[in-house]
Amino acid sequence: MNLSQTFLGVTFENPTVLASGILGITASSWRAVARGGAGAVTTKSLWPVEHQGNRNPTIISTEHWTLNAVGVPDAGPAKAKEEIAEFLKDHPVPLIANVIGLVPEEFAAITEVVVPLKPDFLEVNLSTPTFRKLRGKLFAEDANEAAKIIRAVKEVSGVVPVFAKLTPDVPTIGEIARACVDAGANGITAINTAGPGMAIDLRSRMPILAAHSGGLSGPALKPIAVRCIAEIYDATGGKVPIIGTGGVYTGEDALELMLAGATLVGIGTAVAERGIDVFKKVCDEIQMWCTNEGVWEIRDLVGGMHRELSKTIEN
Repeated sequence: MNLSQTFLGVTFENPTVLASGILGITASSWRAVARGGAGAVTTKSLWPVEHQGNRNPTIISTEHWTLNAVGVPDAGPAKAKEEIAEFLKDHPVPLIANVIGLVPEEFAAITEVVVPLKPDFLEVNLSTPTFRKLRGKLFAEDANEAAKIIRAVKEVSGVVPVFAKLTPDVPTIGEIARACVDAGANGITAINTAGPGMAIDLRSRMPILAAHSGGLSGPALKPIAVRCIAEIYDATGGKVPIIGTGGVYTGEDALELMLAGATLVGIGTAVAERGIDVFKKVCDEIQMWCTNEGVWEIRDLVGGMHRELSKTIEN
């Protein structure tokens, strides 16, 4: 069974990826994730200047969902350069550098810092809920704004492929994805957290999170992710690689996202529940399912749902 994927000049030994914001802080944590079986790692969001996050408590989790309002903290570009350079000395798995800013010039500025270090991909965070606090809306809520950011990044990204990370909180995510691709994005990451959601402590009768509300992730997010990925795949004609994220805990979860159109599958919240080797566990589960189903190349599953639907329509 071949779990490897090669696209945009990069080979991934398996389709699992550490999602941004989970253990994506230091070279040592990225290496630990690689040892845990991840096919690639994504850094936390990197700002052009040091950025303070929200005060605690910032996370609440149940078996069904997680809410987080961490606020995208970052130590700044000097620290980012140090950790990325350290990781890329031996480059155990592909590295995806996630970049963020509040205006196009800030996205371009952090991109210019990161690109000389030669990450394998750039992931442009257009969709963190923190944007609602800092600027009132997400870039990924508006096709024109999203495209403007992608064009600014592409002007300075050189040969490094660029992925646009989108929000599910729009009526037509396919339209946003198509605008990003038209602006030069080489791929799409879908999706970021949904919501925001809120949880209330019954004794104090107050919101549990210090920020009151936070982005929804965990198992509850998966059906939304599947639908969004399928819409993006349709909107881009199945020609653009998609990193699918949202609620992936098991190999069957990952396969569902791939059948919807994902080339790679991001795993984040599940790390806390299944351990840092969740990537290996998910790959083992994928391999077992594929062996039982007689599937020998994982790439043959990408977008499989769309091909089955086409057969139904033709018949």
